[in-house]
Amino acid sequence: MADANFSAVPRSTHAFPHPMANPGYGKRSAPGQRPRASDDFAHLPPREAAIAAYVDRLPDGADISVKTLAKELPYGQCALRTALNNLTRAGHLRRGREHLAGSGSSRWVTRSWFTRTARDDGWWALFSRGGIPEEPPDRRSAPTRSRAHILLAALGRTTPALSLSARDCADLAPLLAEWFTRGATDEQVVRALTAGLPVPVHSPAALVRTRLRDKLPPEPAPEPVGEAPSPPDRMLECAECRAPGSPEALPGGFCGRCSGKAVPSGTAPLTSTTVRAHAAEIRAAMAHRRERAPV
Repeated sequence: MADANFSAVPRSTHAFPHPMANPGYGKRSAPGQRPRASDDFAHLPPREAAIAAYVDRLPDGADISVKTLAKELPYGQCALRTALNNLTRAGHLRRGREHLAGSGSSRWVTRSWFTRTARDDGWWALFSRGGIPEEPPDRRSAPTRSRAHILLAALGRTTPALSLSARDCADLAPLLAEWFTRGATDEQVVRALTAGLPVPVHSPAALVRTRLRDKLPPEPAPEPVGEAPSPPDRMLECAECRAPGSPEALPGGFCGRCSGKAVPSGTAPLTSTTVRAHAAEIRAAMAHRRERAPV
């Protein structure tokens, strides 16, 4: 259904790549997704399916804010806000904050996690606690492509000058796989491959091969013996009012008030000031927890 809706083709894809967000923000792909298929978003209304298909093909780090998407897609900001909320309810999108343990910083970064494979509240609850839920067997017959192959194949959609053939992607994937082995993120790879491109690019495959070799990051320092990396701290937020809460308090990605559920008797509605104060208390408590954690 999404593939048939050609009205959702971005206005600027043929000339300019989709804007990237500031480092630490933007789209983040949820783990364990199934390979792409033509019916990934067939269960969604046409508008939501088209927007989901577009966001799915963007690299990690892409700016998927309502304001930016409105410049790239033939929908207004109100329509996009409604559509993204619908994608949240359908299990394709969650917003929140994340602090990577061992990063040396107490700063929390905003995350927008997207998955083409719809997830239920139980999956998101385990994911928010640092776990990666097991996936059911994939019954589709489509061959599985590697993470490196998928990223290389997607380059041409956001940066037309770097369009690669299927053979190019297969040949270059082992070089890119080494980046992932050394801890590089999709966002870091895309920036390394697309920044400062010459005009014109005579041979996309040769340019990508050269950059993958010359800009290969150093091997990470070995982990201390007996010390396993800590899972990231994550906190989900209501997609509407951005109030933080436990996964159980945000069914479908929304708090009770924003989802239209009745407020318990005797409880007064929270003001925006109260919500921000509660959020600050939660973040301060989590920062204090990290400071007390054994090194």
